[in-house]
Amino acid sequence: MNPVENDVLETEVIIVGGGPTGMATALELRSRGVDFVLVEAGDGTVGHPKVSSIGPRSMEFFRRWGVADAVRHSGWPEDHPLDCVWTTRIGGHELFRLPRHTMGTRPDFRHTPEPDAICPQHWLGPLLRGALGVHPDGPVRMSTRLESFTQDDTGVHAVLSDGTEVHAQYLIACDGASSPIRKHLGIAAPAVHDALVFRNVLFRAPELRERLGDQVANFYYLMISSALRFPVRALDGRELYRMTVGLQGSPESLQEAETLVRKAIAFDTPVEVVSDNEWHLVHRVAEDFRSGRVFLVGDAAHTLSPSGGFGMNTGICGAADLGWKLAAELRGWAGPDLLDSYTRERQPVAFEGLEEANRNLERAMRREVPPFLNDDTEQGAAMRSKISEGLQRGGVAREFDAPEIHLGFTYAGSALVVDDPTAENLQDRRPNTRPGSRAPHAWVKDGLSTLDLFGDGFVLVHFENSARLASFAKAFESRGIPFRAECLDSPEIAHAYERPFVLVRPDGHVAWRGTELPADAGTIADTVRGGAR
Repeated sequence: MNPVENDVLETEVIIVGGGPTGMATALELRSRGVDFVLVEAGDGTVGHPKVSSIGPRSMEFFRRWGVADAVRHSGWPEDHPLDCVWTTRIGGHELFRLPRHTMGTRPDFRHTPEPDAICPQHWLGPLLRGALGVHPDGPVRMSTRLESFTQDDTGVHAVLSDGTEVHAQYLIACDGASSPIRKHLGIAAPAVHDALVFRNVLFRAPELRERLGDQVANFYYLMISSALRFPVRALDGRELYRMTVGLQGSPESLQEAETLVRKAIAFDTPVEVVSDNEWHLVHRVAEDFRSGRVFLVGDAAHTLSPSGGFGMNTGICGAADLGWKLAAELRGWAGPDLLDSYTRERQPVAFEGLEEANRNLERAMRREVPPFLNDDTEQGAAMRSKISEGLQRGGVAREFDAPEIHLGFTYAGSALVVDDPTAENLQDRRPNTRPGSRAPHAWVKDGLSTLDLFGDGFVLVHFENSARLASFAKAFESRGIPFRAECLDSPEIAHAYERPFVLVRPDGHVAWRGTELPADAGTIADTVRGGAR
């Protein structure tokens, strides 16, 4: 950031919004040496945390940005079960349990070096701000609003609430689901499904975990009534919980928060309601993620049901997609279509995540709760047995184990990837190197994943030598495209990578692969950077 004439602050990018996605965007830009200013209207206080689950792809990006270990060890107890249970009440009759070990006992993950983690928003926000550095003259400005902005061919001119004027090349809107910036730009974001209204009740129950004993879980899907058939989630693994209440016309749903909490627990235990928020779920995907020099990231671009934990993670992956493209444009090696590819690549991913999350939500909304389900009678026992069988067959585990959404999304068909006409099993989302897919994880040596090789420019992973390697590298270097080749001597990794030559983009997705290097690498170089200049 540099002051220029008339006390206007000069930077490359303005980020508006300091939630998890805004902070992730800042970390991505910092990793690429892009100068930025981030402004956040709030002071960082999170009174009602909404985000808890950090998906594996987000954790992989956090690994590259140097914060994964801090996120993983932010405070969730290693011995707290990660199980999900469907139950008449917490501590009542269990109908179905999905065992998921604990953080300390779950088996090693084969397909990622960074499995999912739990870090609620009131832990995650300060952690990411601390990684970026918050100080009066730093890039992160809390308690500061964007008052107005204009854009033209020279950049974006913004006025902040503290009177500072900022000139930047680009602006990234991470300003949430209601996104004033999106509305100012006139970008439509029509609802995809009917809107729904819920309450989130945050409460403390300091003795609950101990009282539950072997019945402890991470998620408790209630089976009490139409209002209380949604999850109660352990937020910190100790005493803090969040209960979702459906507001779909049931008088019960309007009862006092403490009354509802006590209904949810099968025995008397101390509880304290911390906060009680009403929120509206509107499934949206913006019709465009770009308007000139302004880009939408996270909830500003798409809002998803929280069922499945895809929302924030979709935003973080969007930040990683946009980040390398902005850096390429700012450093002069981008092709003319590179920035427009952000919408074209991320919009289908957002729609897919939205529909999967909505299927999870609809599964809960369709679930009938008989009034006598909790009764200690033959009728109650028979009904519990019937519902238990239905839950086991009903695909409820998919909400908590969806690697095809978290890791299997693809940019196949993007103008930035070169199709492989020999590819097979196109619908198989398991790790693969089909162009557009996330490059597979494999351990190169202790502590070093193949994913750790990616991030700085394009990387050609190869398992054979080629006389054309020098000319391939020259095609990239002559265009100013950061490039290096990595020769791996590992039959296991070679098998996972499927072809002797695999070109990986800065965001870790495959751009091209082949059985041999082409004679004309220039065409590939121009394609993967967004066209010839």
